[in-house]
Amino acid sequence: MLSGIHSYALDGLNGYGVTVEVDIQAGLPKTDLVGLPDAAIKEAKERVRSAVKNSGYDYTPRKITVNLAPANTRKEGSIFDLAIALGILCATEQAGVDEHKKPLAVARDYVFLGELSLSGEVRKINGVMPMLISAREQGVKRVVVPYANANEARYIRGIDVYAVHNLREAVGLVNGLPAAPVEKSDIGIAIEAPYGEDFKFVKGQYSAKRAMEIAAAGGHNILMIGAPGGGKTMLAKCLPGILPDMSEAEALETTKIHSAAGILDERIGIVTRRPFRSPHHTTSRVALTGGGSTARPGEISFAHNGVLFLDELPEYPRAALEILRQPLEDGVVTVARAARTVEYPASFMLVASMNPCPCGFYGSASHECTCTPSQIQKYMSRISGPLLDRIDLHIHVDEVKYEELSAQNGEAESSADVKARVNAARALQLLRYRDVGVFCNAKMTSAMIKRYCALDTAGERILSSAFEKFGLSARAYTRVLKVARTIADLDGAVDISSRHVTEAVMYRSLDRSVK
Repeated sequence: MLSGIHSYALDGLNGYGVTVEVDIQAGLPKTDLVGLPDAAIKEAKERVRSAVKNSGYDYTPRKITVNLAPANTRKEGSIFDLAIALGILCATEQAGVDEHKKPLAVARDYVFLGELSLSGEVRKINGVMPMLISAREQGVKRVVVPYANANEARYIRGIDVYAVHNLREAVGLVNGLPAAPVEKSDIGIAIEAPYGEDFKFVKGQYSAKRAMEIAAAGGHNILMIGAPGGGKTMLAKCLPGILPDMSEAEALETTKIHSAAGILDERIGIVTRRPFRSPHHTTSRVALTGGGSTARPGEISFAHNGVLFLDELPEYPRAALEILRQPLEDGVVTVARAARTVEYPASFMLVASMNPCPCGFYGSASHECTCTPSQIQKYMSRISGPLLDRIDLHIHVDEVKYEELSAQNGEAESSADVKARVNAARALQLLRYRDVGVFCNAKMTSAMIKRYCALDTAGERILSSAFEKFGLSARAYTRVLKVARTIADLDGAVDISSRHVTEAVMYRSLDRSVK
């Protein structure tokens, strides 16, 4: 007998339908899996055999052919286990038939996703969120998922999702037994642990904290340069606490990536805090951009809508840093392999720190630099000009004096207070760009810059002078305008004034220092 069960697969972050066709004929006992399955799918026949038997069903050895259609696309993972088991049970008339052994049409109404244990338990799988969103867009009405994936499923509206613990519960659905779908929830109720670092514990560093506030408000990239122990890493770790709240669209975008990669917290099921990724300087190019045999997303995609922090920037391999240039401009990364090409979102804030020289004390007021000019030049040349050009704010983080560290005059301004201003500025940006799909000033296009970053005569004069004196590139010119727009938003100003332009130019310290 022939049966067909609907399932789903992922190509990057896009889902597509897969029909699991099972044909059982008389002949030598053998199970063949066709349709370009990978090793994990080929092993499914052993898992399915044990799961069926241990769930109380008959698995009489026969000639079984399982086809995963469409047969011209590579299938990966263990997500088809449940559909294969149900296909075998329907083909042997142990499920999906009425009391007269006539096939029921119920199975065709569902899409089944899940890995099976040997006992028949349905285990968690990766990529449920993007598959559900794609299925909804393609008109699917009902999807069955493992119970462990129920939390991420409840945030997707417009589609009924049923969570099952084991194979027997899935058979009940195929047999038409009534079941309640997963109850839907609002994204805003998800709770995650608060961040540990707070600006109120950062002594001094007023200009650096101001720059971090601007970066958070506009989504700008920022580079901190300073001597060791000045607080660069702590400032970076404080940044997540002042980042603006995620919108629903941003939360779903980020969750799709984390779900597909298998790093989503199943207890929560959604990402509502902006990611903060800090890969070690030994990280490879593939780990940053994504890739491997399965074209998995990398660190820059995990940081989508959040922060990618690179501590001690010059210590990263030059080749690894250069691959950041295209994602910083386009907000996406294309992972091309021999068998497939996948595009992942990669719109992130780049936050980096570095010393001014190999010993770390060039320009220090309290320590003597032991580096030669050639050593300093060689150290700085590890970071290319095109990459520096894509970083909006360059700030020097000065050493903190003892008087500032030991002062007992209370705590500094808290991250919560700073975040309130950042949220207010970001609200203006969301309103301004509500019809064009842009969330912050840093992502403005050239047409949007011309419309929203008009300068008065004084502002034009200041920017023209800076352009000639510091030799700014066309890209640096647009970055200054975007930063000035963010500073104006923090002030609640409709127009950009000369004061806003002046402050934005101040944050191009590396452009000034090399002239």
